[in-house]
Order: sequence, then C-alpha cells, then structure tokens
Amino acid sequence: MTIDPDTFRSVLAQWPSGVSVVTTVAGDGWHGMTASSFSSVSMDPPLILVCLNRRITTHALIEASGVFAVSVLAKDQAMVGRRFAGQVAGEDGVTDRFAGGAWETRTTGAPVLTDAVGWLDCRVVHAYAGGDHTIFVGAVLGASTERIVAPLLFHSRAWGQLADVLPDKVGVADSGLLAALRTHTVSAGVAGRLATALRAAGVRVRVRDAYGCLTSSGDRRTATALVATADEVADAALGGAGVLELVAGDPVVTKHILDEADRYDMTATCWLPDAFAPDRTADVLDAVDMLAALGCDEIGLDEGAEAASPRQVRALLQDATVRASTRLRPVSLRVRLRDRHGLGLVNALTAMKSGVRHFDTTLGGIDGVLACEDVQFLADRLGVACDSPRAALVAAAADLERHLGGALPGRTYRVSVS
Repeated sequence: MTIDPDTFRSVLAQWPSGVSVVTTVAGDGWHGMTASSFSSVSMDPPLILVCLNRRITTHALIEASGVFAVSVLAKDQAMVGRRFAGQVAGEDGVTDRFAGGAWETRTTGAPVLTDAVGWLDCRVVHAYAGGDHTIFVGAVLGASTERIVAPLLFHSRAWGQLADVLPDKVGVADSGLLAALRTHTVSAGVAGRLATALRAAGVRVRVRDAYGCLTSSGDRRTATALVATADEVADAALGGAGVLELVAGDPVVTKHILDEADRYDMTATCWLPDAFAPDRTADVLDAVDMLAALGCDEIGLDEGAEAASPRQVRALLQDATVRASTRLRPVSLRVRLRDRHGLGLVNALTAMKSGVRHFDTTLGGIDGVLACEDVQFLADRLGVACDSPRAALVAAAADLERHLGGALPGRTYRVSVS
C-alpha cells in the first residue's frame, strides 16, 4: 500500500515540535537551515540527532565538515526561524541568514545563536541512511541555556507558543486582611475570628506585619509573618507562623533572612513589587533568577500600583514560570492581583493558564486586591479544584459584611454556594 505524500505530510504536521536552526561551517563561511527533526539520543555519552534531506545544501556541508550545531529558538524568534527556512530575506534585504543575529562559534566552528533557548555544538559520530534523509548523530561537545524563556513551537505549518493548560488545583492565601481591617477600624477580636475561620478552611493568612499581629494558634502552615530583618524571624516563628514573607531587596539582607527562615523550618516567600509594569520585565526576571539562587521557596509577583493588562500578565508569567520551574530546585510562583477596571478575574485566568497555582488575595476584596472567594469561584467555574471550600469563604465574607455594614467589593460572595 502506498501512502499519499500529501496525507503523510498532513499527519506529520499534527505533531507539535520545537523549532531549531541547524548550522555548520564550510570554506566559504556559515550555513544553516530551520529544522524540527531534532531529538536527543543518549545522556551518557551525550548524543543528539538531526534528520536532513539529502538534496539540501546543509546536508552536503555537514557530511563534508563532520560538525553541526543546533540552536533551539525562543518564542520571540519566529522571524529567525522563517529566515532560515527561506521564507524571508535577512535584515539587510539580502539572503544573509545570519545578519543581525547573536551568532558566535564555540568548539567546532559551527555557529550557535547565543540568545536562543539553548544550543548544542556537535561532532558527527554516526550517519545512517533513512529513505531520502540522513540521520546525523552528533556527540555534544558544548551546550548552554544562557537565556531561559518560553520556546517557539511549530504545529500544523504554523508558528506558535506553548498551549494554555489549566492547573489541576489552585490555592488562595490572604495577605491583606490584617492591614485592611486595621484601616476599617475593625476590632482585634473580630479580625482574629475572621482569620481563624479562613485558616480553618485552609487559607494561609498573614497574621503579622510591621504594624500589628493577630493571635496565632493552630496549623503553623496557615500563618504567615511579614518581616523586614533577620532579627524578626525568631519572633515570627515563636509566634506560631510557619511561613515567612519579605519584600525582596538587598541580596545580602535577603540571604540572611532566608537563612534564618531555614533555621526555623519556615517556608520563605519573597515578594517583588510592581512586578507587571512593562518597564520592569527584565529587572523582575533577573530578580526571579536571583531569589531562586538564594534559596527562596516561593516568589511572589505583586501587581502593585499600576494596573496590568492580561497581555502584560501573560508576557511576564510565560517567562517567569519557565525560569522558576526549570531549576534543579523548582520554585513556586505566587501572584497578587488587583481588581481594576473589571480585569481582576481576567488576569487571574491568564495567570492560571500561564502556570500559576497560588494566589494571594484579601477576604471580600476590601483593599482592592482580588477577593479570595472570587478566585475560588473562578476556579470552580473552570473545573479547577481549590484547596479551600467555597462555603467557608462565603461565610467569612458574609461575616465581614455584617461588621463593615455595607456591601463588599468582592463580586461573588453573594452567589449561592452549590
């Protein structure tokens, strides 16, 4: 039975893959092409393979030189992929595919794209015939992941990015209740009762900040303390908090606080303010790397004073989640989002679809931060499990409404509990 070539291509096009540029070197300079037929072969020794059509120029050059490199493209490098696929001219208007790129040589002389997701520099050790292609197996002599960002994908003849997959479960914490109730002159007794109700429902509650402290007892994993110096860590731990929060700052001070948190077996959360501001993206991503390297358990991204759009949230989280999750010791990301211009829950959905599972909120949304019961409501409608039962959150919000004597900013606490 003969397979129709168009049908064969159509079926293969349904297999999503990364996009790479395969390069080599010859007497007249560098050469390369876009390829998705790249795969790992062995870890020990490190081997990879590329499959190239025998009719193309790059095949003949690799066969002659015995070397090649593979550069895995990032989400923002589709133009590079198209250029090496012969779909567009180089940046200078001619066909120099290497024009304008960060191309350098390493061990073999084959060029690598230094700002790609990653690159591998190889010497050919095997070449196997495979129909109209040759399978070149390369021994990896050099490799690097100098730029950790989301990759570029190719599917059904289209360039794209990672598919959005909702998490199986999300969790909510309340890091604003203490300060908000103080602003509304609610008594410490009422504040303590509300905090206890939330903690009993599995919500992590900030019970200590720079201006006050609620009585803390029970599961220490549901009590957090905001500190500014290492000297405050012992008091926070002895006061019943199992989670330490700090605003990221000087790396030396931050490391000292993290070491103290580790000494008292506390989970450490480092917050980055105004994280979604467009002009802070590079600084925030650098800070994510720095905090992860220092040993922070969780990194919090706070929307801050400037309202963020879903596009800004997506752009940052797409790279931040990759940086946090691909480390030898993965770090969890948290977000604190405001409910401005009706975009709060849209941004929360965007965060979930970008890989975030942890949301810092405030009961009833009384400080402008997303309400914990609203995030739970969203998760429920999306079919995503939540660590905290909705009935308990709604009951706590109703109790808060009675004490404040008016409707809360939260959008869903009056919706019937199913």
